[in-house]
Amino acid sequence: MIELSGLTKRYGERVAVNNLTFTVRPGIVTGFLGPNGAGKSTTMRMILGLDKPSAGDVRIDGRHYAQLHDPLRQIGALLDAKAMHGGRTAYNHLLCLAQSNGIPASRVTEVLDTVGLTPVAGKRAKGFSLGMGQRLGIAGALLGDPRILMFDEPVNGLDPEGIHWIRNLMKSLAHQGRTVFVSSHLMSEMALTAEHLVVIGQGRLMADTSMADFIRENSRSYVTLRSPERERLLDVLHAAGVAAADGPDGAVEVDGVAAPELGELAARERLVLHELSPRQASLEEAFMQLTAESVEYHAHDGDPGAGRGGPGPGGGATSGGGGEWGAGWGGPEQRRRKG
Repeated sequence: MIELSGLTKRYGERVAVNNLTFTVRPGIVTGFLGPNGAGKSTTMRMILGLDKPSAGDVRIDGRHYAQLHDPLRQIGALLDAKAMHGGRTAYNHLLCLAQSNGIPASRVTEVLDTVGLTPVAGKRAKGFSLGMGQRLGIAGALLGDPRILMFDEPVNGLDPEGIHWIRNLMKSLAHQGRTVFVSSHLMSEMALTAEHLVVIGQGRLMADTSMADFIRENSRSYVTLRSPERERLLDVLHAAGVAAADGPDGAVEVDGVAAPELGELAARERLVLHELSPRQASLEEAFMQLTAESVEYHAHDGDPGAGRGGPGPGGGATSGGGGEWGAGWGGPEQRRRKG
């Protein structure tokens, strides 16, 4: 369990995280959402003791991270897939982590197999594609077989098979009774993975609720009806006291009445329906609705390459590896953070 109480982080006059209080419980996947600059990464770094809170408290199973004698056995985390010594092989990178935490070397072989990196265990990490680096980072998080796992953008760089794999892995870990806390910008993927959501904006808590409740409370649910007898359909709904609105392409939209009830009404009136579809917004639509006023970085319509230094035709960022299993070289090596 991860418990935050009044957690705050200031950088000079800027408040990156503002009085966050919530609990990440075991047994479910908890999604951590927020616009860019909302404070998600800073919050995760404070959980791991990499940043010191300006105020408030955060505990891992009742203790601060610094009080954990064997941290990798308590909490495993993936925050930056490139935070490793690029000159080490995948096996030696994990072996160093294992030896520093009293974990047997046999566990290294196990997690390499779990993440699918056994064939490249002897290759240096600096030659890994982004997706392979993600897998190695996930292997490091799993190394100590911890009860708590925390992932920041775990599907970044993964191919479709890899995304499906990490989704099932996180669900499996939660079903084992572990605490799983995951941040991602891929709303469609989060909708398939998380059962509970914590949403922040400009460092403040905006929602702490189940996935179903979040979508219901931050979006419009309605039923779409189509009938070859459209005018009669409108009359039937009006006579029953049901408010209807015009939908696209001649459809009729009804709020506040369940689809089965509308179907029974049509059946009683011997009214032919060609469509009776309950509609609910996606997680992305609900998220955009809730966080619209807390977005820090706004893009604008227009030519991205016209006078603003944006990429022109054929430009833009690449993964550097031609896909998850490409042989491309990563960016500059980054010094590995302690903790």
